[in-house]
Amino acid sequence: YEGFIIDEINCEKGKEYITFTTNDILIEKGEAYGDIDHDELKRVQIRKTIEEHLNKELKLTSKGIKVLSLFFIDKVANYRDYDKEGNPIKGKYAIMFEEEYRKLMRKDKYTTLFMDVDIDTIAEEVHDGYFATDKKKDSKGNNIYKETKGNTQADDDAYSLIMKDKERLLSFDTKLRFIFSHSALREGWDNPNVFQICTLNETKSEIKKRQEIGRG
Repeated sequence: YEGFIIDEINCEKGKEYITFTTNDILIEKGEAYGDIDHDELKRVQIRKTIEEHLNKELKLTSKGIKVLSLFFIDKVANYRDYDKEGNPIKGKYAIMFEEEYRKLMRKDKYTTLFMDVDIDTIAEEVHDGYFATDKKKDSKGNNIYKETKGNTQADDDAYSLIMKDKERLLSFDTKLRFIFSHSALREGWDNPNVFQICTLNETKSEIKKRQEIGRG
């Protein structure tokens, strides 16, 4: 933002805009100026969420409080995809998460949190997704994704841990700390140990956004 000096911010509903003194640029609500790398924006969100999470762990772990963070994603395949044989493979969000988690783990600031742990393996164990895939295939033989509702056999493990076994989820013996969800946790699920909520989706409905924020 170097060189951009704000002149005016107009918040009147239906006429929202920002103007700058240096270049006479006017940007209305919903517009963008310049190129935007959306994947890089998602990476920054993920990095910041992990950083805030670890900062809270420094303060709360000694008090016996386990910190959880929740991600709402736009597409299941961006977190977990499947190959032709049906084996799960990491989507781009999962890859970004592990890369950024490993970088932050190596900071001296967080040394006390990662004593006697394997940096490579722990980054894979602290996150998981809450959704399932249909057994059916589409015309190309690909798995068809659906939202997890907690009422199918495929949901049992994730559903039991997150929705039913809160004591196990909040136990330090359970390594899961970062939960990725598409929409199943949007309503009807609350946990006071969720300290960060990162929305990697673009929710346009105010009701849905309130539901997501209300989870923690």
